[in-house]
Amino acid sequence: MNILRDSDATRARLLAAAADEFAAHGIAGARVDRIAIAANANKAQIYHYFGSKEALFEAVFDTLVAKVVQDIPIDVHDLPGYAATLADGYDSHPEVARLATWYRLEYATNRSPSPQIVSSLREKVDSIARAQTEGVLPTHYAPGTLLALILHVAALWAATGPEFSAAIRPPARQQRRDIVADAVRRILT
Repeated sequence: MNILRDSDATRARLLAAAADEFAAHGIAGARVDRIAIAANANKAQIYHYFGSKEALFEAVFDTLVAKVVQDIPIDVHDLPGYAATLADGYDSHPEVARLATWYRLEYATNRSPSPQIVSSLREKVDSIARAQTEGVLPTHYAPGTLLALILHVAALWAATGPEFSAAIRPPARQQRRDIVADAVRRILT
């Protein structure tokens, strides 16, 4: 029993250290030796639990996706609030946007789409489509387009580079949240 707990604890430490490493350096720049040191483990354990650096990244990303889907479910009756909550998540956990960017740039290019992400997106699109059919949401945009707009508006501040902050003073966190919610409200009108 203790072996299982130790194994789970080691795996969790490796995932946490890997998330930090991948967020900072991407997949190509990440180093398994740094991950092992940060996790108080050794490189052999990384390969034992995950098989490869790429598989470790996939495990990190899948864990992240599962957490976001669980913690921030879509609410078709309050899409502005849903978007604002996503934006809050990006503010609280900037590594999420960085990991998603590395995923798009380095990992997803030559691979099949993540079944977990595809399933989550289909469920969201289906929820929006049902809400449109029921008259809860406007039909101006197709369900997939509406979801894409909401997701991108939610990621607005996370996607701006340091040059934006240098050129234009970004609004405070609550104002950013309010702007995201307002923008989604306007998309829905």
